[in-house]
Amino acid sequence: MAQSTSRALLNEVKQLIPPLSDKLHKGQSGRVGIVGGSRDYTGAPFFASMSCMRFGADMSHTICEPEAGNVIKTYSPDLIVHRLLGEGRPQADIRKDLEGVFARLHSLVLGPGLGRDEHMQSCARTALDLARKNDIWTVVDADGLWLVANHPDVVKGWNKVVLTPNVVEFGRLCDAVKVDAKKDPDTAAKQLAAALGGPIILEKGKDDRITNGEEVLICSSPGTLKRAGGQGDILSGTLGCLLAWAKIFHNGEARAAGAPAPAPETIPEKRLLLLAAYGAAETARRCSYQAYQKKGRAMLADDLLPEVGPAYEHLFGDKSGN
Repeated sequence: MAQSTSRALLNEVKQLIPPLSDKLHKGQSGRVGIVGGSRDYTGAPFFASMSCMRFGADMSHTICEPEAGNVIKTYSPDLIVHRLLGEGRPQADIRKDLEGVFARLHSLVLGPGLGRDEHMQSCARTALDLARKNDIWTVVDADGLWLVANHPDVVKGWNKVVLTPNVVEFGRLCDAVKVDAKKDPDTAAKQLAAALGGPIILEKGKDDRITNGEEVLICSSPGTLKRAGGQGDILSGTLGCLLAWAKIFHNGEARAAGAPAPAPETIPEKRLLLLAAYGAAETARRCSYQAYQKKGRAMLADDLLPEVGPAYEHLFGDKSGN
């Protein structure tokens, strides 16, 4: 993508960002839920939650299995951890507890560290159902995409959700809805989005393709040659933040609080999730690029977290505040 086109898109994304303003109180610049964290996977929800807050969300709520939560709590005092997804708990009880947390959220990230066992997949299905019914703008990543590949109905027709598959996950999703990803790989993401009838697809690869089935945005900014596990969690966390901001923008919440902010009618609603996904793709690539320049082959996902703030400043910088 030409640099001028990329900059124009980033300027559109920047309009979604709530201002730094003394008119706003805690929580009005984004409350994000992260659903994942099984007994075997505690790093992924940590990376997603921390990148979300490092990018600029006010609060993140990590919702996980109890044993995972005990570990995740030790990673940082900044994390709010809800150990609600205990194996053996009735889904009705889990649903009730999730409703209480979800009532506070602007957006949701589902999948980091989720795992594929029947219990956690059932919890994920409950969470998606609640998010859809309560208009919580949602990212589905990692093993959340395993659920979607097995049950595409959980996202079909839903236009407030972004799916972020890597190459293997993308192939599974295409197979699930009978899209031939190998026949025309350049248009497969667009076909997948059209087949699902609503969701945004962020196909991760050498170039990232972001599409709603009609428009396609390409992110080809430099990233890293090191494919460290956990990089996708940085993407999903920053996207969770951007979706929260997109919803705040759409609802005019910052303007209603008296903060200087663009009017929501300046960007059509159907474009907001597309822009948020593009902004997250650019941010994740910039974090990877900066970390790789410092660490090279030794780079790990943990090295990307300190780069989230500098990446934000590089792409959207607003240190001067309002």
